[in-house]
Amino acid sequence: MLGLKIGGVPEHFNLPWRLAIEENLFEQCGIELHWSDMTGGTGQMIKGLQMGSIDIAVLLTEGITKSILEGLPARIMNIYVNSPLRWGVHVPAHSNYQSIAELENKTFAISRFGSGSHLMALVHADQAGWNGSNLKFNVVGDIYGGLWALENSEADGFLWEKFTTHPFVEQGKCRCIGEVVTPWPCFVIAVRHDILENNQAKLNELCRIVGKRALKLKTDPQSSNKLAWRYHLNIDQVKDWLKETEWNYDMNFNENSFQHVVDVVTNLGLLNKADSINWKDKLFTK
Repeated sequence: MLGLKIGGVPEHFNLPWRLAIEENLFEQCGIELHWSDMTGGTGQMIKGLQMGSIDIAVLLTEGITKSILEGLPARIMNIYVNSPLRWGVHVPAHSNYQSIAELENKTFAISRFGSGSHLMALVHADQAGWNGSNLKFNVVGDIYGGLWALENSEADGFLWEKFTTHPFVEQGKCRCIGEVVTPWPCFVIAVRHDILENNQAKLNELCRIVGKRALKLKTDPQSSNKLAWRYHLNIDQVKDWLKETEWNYDMNFNENSFQHVVDVVTNLGLLNKADSINWKDKLFTK
């Protein structure tokens, strides 16, 4: 039995992994998979891959792409979620901000530098025609740090997946004044080099299993209830989220779909042009 440690955010996107583990689907192909909740998001998972505390990570496309091209010893096995991520743009409940445009040159709470909350703030700045170098960032660790920063006037804005934050918006802990949509498939499955070298066949099977379990979740008429109960979400919000979310059910993808990711992080100055040379050879398993 191959024992592997996997990390992912404790959010609704990852229910197929949790169900597959609970149903012993991975054990049937000789994999004992141990899940770790990573509340710090992509930045925490990149650190985990680097330090060896996790073997596999389910994380944001833009963050892991940048890190691998900068030398992180890992590879992208596959796309996990084909649809984009909808980032809510959150501001302090007590503030007067009414539009995203008012956050130009302001301070954003981010979980870590290189995390999705950091990179997507810069992506939006570029899309909006702002000078991204004028943005300021306050590193807060995770969603709870972001909420604290907003409540205590330590940040003006905070980007996080809008369905995850909706309960906090309803509680009056912050306000959501808009959204930023990721212009590429939002989550991928990444694996450390040393794990991949000797286990690629089993890892391919692992991807196929979670893709099939995601399809079962997508088509289950009770899924909205399961997701709302497990993640403390509004059931109407969950129904909306399920309609727009498409996992990579057959675990096939075109490597060229990452060209836009590489171009954007390079053009924003977040990645040296030298690091983006031969990017396909660096990013993917062969």
